[in-house]
Amino acid sequence: MMLAVHLLSFYFSKLQEDHVKKVDRYLHAMRLSDEQLLDISTRFRTQMEKGLSVESNATASVRMLPTHVRSTPDGSEKGEFLALDLGGSKFKVLLVKVSEDGRGKVDMESQSYPLPEDVLGGRGTDLFDHVAESLKDFMQRNKLDLSTHERRSLGFTFSFPCRQTKVDEGVLLSWSKNFKARGVLGTDVVESLRQAVDRVGDLKVNVLALVNDTVGTMMTCGFDERNCEVGVIVGTGTNACYMEEMRHIDLVEGDEGRMCINTEWGAFGDDGMLDDFITESDREIDAASGHPGKQTFEKMVSGMYLGELVRIVMLKMARRGLLFGGRVSDALCTKGKLQTAHVALMEMYKEGLQNTWNILMELGLQPSEDDCVAAQHVCTIVSFRSANLCAAALAAILTRIRENKRLKSLRTTVGMDGTVYRTHPQYAKRLHKVVRRLVPECHVRFVLSESGSSKGAAMVTAVAGRLHSQRLQVCHTLAPFSLSPGQLQQVRDRMRVDLERGLRKGTHTGTPVKMLPSFVCTLPSGNEWGKYLALDLGGTNFRVMVVKIRSGLRRSVRIYNKIYAIPLEIMQGTGEELFDHIVQCIADFLDYMGMKNTRLPLGFTFSFPCRQTGIDKGALVSWTKGFKATDCEGHDVVDMLREAIKRKNEFDLDIVAVVNDTVGTMMTCAYEDPKCEIGLIAGTGSNVCYMEEMRNIKCMEGNEGRMCVNTEWGGFGDDGALEDICTKFDQEVDEGSLNMGKQRFEKMTSGMYLGEIVRQILIDLTSRGLLFRGRITERLKTPGIFETRFLSQIESDRLALLQVRAILQQLGLDSTCDDSIIVKEVCGVVSRRAAQLCGAGLAAIVDKIRENRGLDHLDITVGVDGTLYKLHPQ
Repeated sequence: MMLAVHLLSFYFSKLQEDHVKKVDRYLHAMRLSDEQLLDISTRFRTQMEKGLSVESNATASVRMLPTHVRSTPDGSEKGEFLALDLGGSKFKVLLVKVSEDGRGKVDMESQSYPLPEDVLGGRGTDLFDHVAESLKDFMQRNKLDLSTHERRSLGFTFSFPCRQTKVDEGVLLSWSKNFKARGVLGTDVVESLRQAVDRVGDLKVNVLALVNDTVGTMMTCGFDERNCEVGVIVGTGTNACYMEEMRHIDLVEGDEGRMCINTEWGAFGDDGMLDDFITESDREIDAASGHPGKQTFEKMVSGMYLGELVRIVMLKMARRGLLFGGRVSDALCTKGKLQTAHVALMEMYKEGLQNTWNILMELGLQPSEDDCVAAQHVCTIVSFRSANLCAAALAAILTRIRENKRLKSLRTTVGMDGTVYRTHPQYAKRLHKVVRRLVPECHVRFVLSESGSSKGAAMVTAVAGRLHSQRLQVCHTLAPFSLSPGQLQQVRDRMRVDLERGLRKGTHTGTPVKMLPSFVCTLPSGNEWGKYLALDLGGTNFRVMVVKIRSGLRRSVRIYNKIYAIPLEIMQGTGEELFDHIVQCIADFLDYMGMKNTRLPLGFTFSFPCRQTGIDKGALVSWTKGFKATDCEGHDVVDMLREAIKRKNEFDLDIVAVVNDTVGTMMTCAYEDPKCEIGLIAGTGSNVCYMEEMRNIKCMEGNEGRMCVNTEWGGFGDDGALEDICTKFDQEVDEGSLNMGKQRFEKMTSGMYLGEIVRQILIDLTSRGLLFRGRITERLKTPGIFETRFLSQIESDRLALLQVRAILQQLGLDSTCDDSIIVKEVCGVVSRRAAQLCGAGLAAIVDKIRENRGLDHLDITVGVDGTLYKLHPQ
């Protein structure tokens, strides 16, 4: 008896149940929680990665098609562009005028043309002929001169999946949205359009770009919003595109920069990935569609299906007695009678219930007020699910962009378009809210595309034109750095002439390549032993070391060293201050090693041009590498060191040899390899030494044996021998240096100057609006700010453009992806030329040694040192 009472009360409470809750319970599978949406988002991420991979792309439901659009607008675009938009129920032709006077000024003329059913379902040639004829009509109406010899640039918005291998080519993969023209699938639609243009005749147009409508939307919004890197369409169909890092796109060669990817997300779920979220009503929609099993996500989200989905749900509920007192009408049973536009009207804030009653009456129903509330709620759940699903997929894209950039939080803009997003009263607000809830670490600004995706095709065309123009200008600027084999052979031959001249004229003449005798006449034998002190002065650091050498079976070399900085004020102060600083560093090192009372033989590596008269006697010819200490040039550096030791009066040393760093490098390497007879330094400075026949060194007595000659080749070109390959940037670096007109070869090849050459090029490109949006920062104006170590970092193969941008940000340069590519290219041409010039100089030396010895073939080793050689990746 109690059970019957309970059942009866339950039955009556059911009768009184709110109609909204009744709909909620019936459509519970369409009401998705945040947990479910995050799960869908994760699944979409998996499909994105599958689509980007060359191994799995063929089986991926989300196709991730490369668009070959590599850059968004930067505001410098200008000119007149034609655009075609094919993809909806109408076809549109536009003339887009981007003015030169400042950003954001765009004027458009447009005309829509009908697309008859027989054209949509007829032959492909008829479809493209119709497009070309409409284009001709538009140009005539707008009085665009058809007789001009100059072709007008045209962008083509084509809202169907295409496989692109370049921006002006696209092979159609599948039709959708009632398009069924025959003979187009698998063909290049741009070529089809070009052929139709030729058939129609008198149309001087050049199709420069093919874009999807989502790409068009992103580019349209990108003209006004610099941060726009995602485009989303929720209209008749639905799709999204975004800017992906090139290094992740297996289908396209190259790792530099970014490219827009057309996700074709409408097909998400075609592989069963969404089966657990698909309802019976979704299955009915799919079965009745023209392509069952395809475009699963689109059928749950897009405007082409939302109205039909609401109709099917209401029909099912009516048949179960949950709506309209169980009555149905012929119209409610007829496919297509309820449109998405009706759904938007039914969900309006104030007039929604009245609109619902009117629409249901038009469907031949007699709705009660409760029926109207319930029908309106059906619309809300169906459209809210669409916004939820769209938000889940968009959240996946935003997370991927954030992770690509390695950011904790992302600020970005999403360009939006499509009739559902534009006209549905609640859709945009719901979508924004859910996206922000799913990805709170992404701060997203949504921008509605004011001009539709058609303007975007013109923007892609404009960007393509801008990039082409910029590329030509950048190439022209950097061309003088690319040396031909003939030019390098000339450098080699001129270097050879100067080597001979330096040997012949002797050390007292003003030859640019000084060819200084080092008084080192033999190479190591491997039997050396003992404990020695060594000093190394040649750059911004000074090194003191103890070297312990063992010979015989236990042969080894052990080094204990300490590095000391040389402040700029000491580098450019007095000679006495410099040598006192050196002796203070030696004293500190001897204290550190506990050797202050030990008198050791000392070798002094002094990496500046010295005129030597003995192994332990060397008068400084001239300072290089930023050193300017007074009262040193013309004085014996060994004597200056001895005098400073006397002034200190704390220890005594036996200075037995002074050598150049190139000689030191050659001797070090020769200890390991007896064939080493050349020493090359490619670091802060640039120099080389080699073993020359005594008979050729005219300033020395004796013809027997060999002596190492310090070429001091950094001065090569001081007499104008390099003028024909010297660029205006080299000239600017020389004019800003401490030794203008001197060390010209060194200034083109050494680490001290390469960064400065790059800085001068960057200033030039920026001043012409080709870099950094034309803004020259104060830091970029600062000499020496672009250190050569940045070249090494920027040119590393492993370094993504993101990291290049981080390096540029350290320099106060806010760079785009395109900027980073250009900066990397500039670094590359400057360092490549440096390496090639070094190689040409070295070729002159090895060829001279070969001829000295009367050999057809020379087998020789070059010992190399220097930070540029050691640290630069290329």
